[in-house]
Amino acid sequence: MKSFGYVAAMDAKHAIELLAEHGAAAKILAGGTDLLVELKDTQRPPGIVVDISRARDLKDIVLTDEGLRIGALATHGEIMRSALIRDLCPALIEAAHSIGAVQTRNLGTIGGNLMTCVPSMDSGPALIALEAQVTVAGADGQRRMPLVDLFVGPRKTSLTPGQLLVEIVIPKPNLGKPAAFQKFGLRKGQALALVNAAAAFWIDDGKDAFKAPCIALGAVAPTVIRAPQAEAYLAGRAITPEAMAEAGRIAATEAKPISDFRASADYRRDLIAVLVKRCLAAAYARATAKTKERVS
Repeated sequence: MKSFGYVAAMDAKHAIELLAEHGAAAKILAGGTDLLVELKDTQRPPGIVVDISRARDLKDIVLTDEGLRIGALATHGEIMRSALIRDLCPALIEAAHSIGAVQTRNLGTIGGNLMTCVPSMDSGPALIALEAQVTVAGADGQRRMPLVDLFVGPRKTSLTPGQLLVEIVIPKPNLGKPAAFQKFGLRKGQALALVNAAAAFWIDDGKDAFKAPCIALGAVAPTVIRAPQAEAYLAGRAITPEAMAEAGRIAATEAKPISDFRASADYRRDLIAVLVKRCLAAAYARATAKTKERVS
C-alpha cells in the first residue's frame, strides 16, 4: 500500500469543509469495505483520505415529515435491526441481508454501497423500487434528487468533487408500500448478484389491480435501472400470476445484460423474468398478509 494523507471529520459539516479544501485529491472513508481493498491495489493513491466514520449525525434512521430518513453512514446491520425499516420498508432488510458476510454488514454503510455505483449493488434496486431520494451536500449547500439520478455508469456517480451523500429518504407516500427484493448469485452467501430485482406496488382494492407499480433491476445494465415498460403493462391490470409472469418477460427485454465468465446474457434475461415474477408475488403476499392482520 502506498502512502497517502489522512484526516478524520468530526461531523457532516466538518466533512464538507474538508472535501471543499481538498477537492478531487480526497477519497471518502466510511465503512472501508471497498476503499481499503482499493487502496491496497492501486498504483495511484489519493492525496488524502477523509474519514467520515465518526460523523454521528450521518447515522440516524428516523421518521420525518418527508418520509423515512436513513443516514448515509447507517450500516447494513443497523438497517437489518431497525424496527422502523422492518415495519415500513422490509424489502430494504431483504437487500441488506444479502450483502456480503456478517462482518461486511456490520462495517459497510448504505451510502458507501450506493456510491460504489457497481451495477450489482444490492441496496440500489430495493431503494429505487420505493422511489428513494438522496440528499447531497457541498460547500454551496444541499440538493435533493432521485436516487436513480445518482448513478451515471459503473463506479461513476453524478456527484462532483467536494460533494457528500448525506442521507437517503424514502418518501412518505411510499412508506408501507408492499415491496420485495430478490437476488440470484452463484452461491447462497457472499456472492455478487448475477441478477437482482425489486418490485413495489399498491393494490387498487376495488379491482384487486396493480397500482403505481415500480420495478428495479441490478447487474443487467451499466447502472441499476427501472423497467418502465413492465411497469406500464402492470398499471391498472388485475393481479394474477399470468400478469406477473408477463411483466417479468417484458422487463427482460428492457435490460442490457452482458455475457461474462459468470453467466451469459441470455441466462441473465431468463433470471430477470423469474426474479421479477417472484418479487411481484412476494410483494403481493406481503400486502395480503398485512390486510389479514388488520382484519383480525
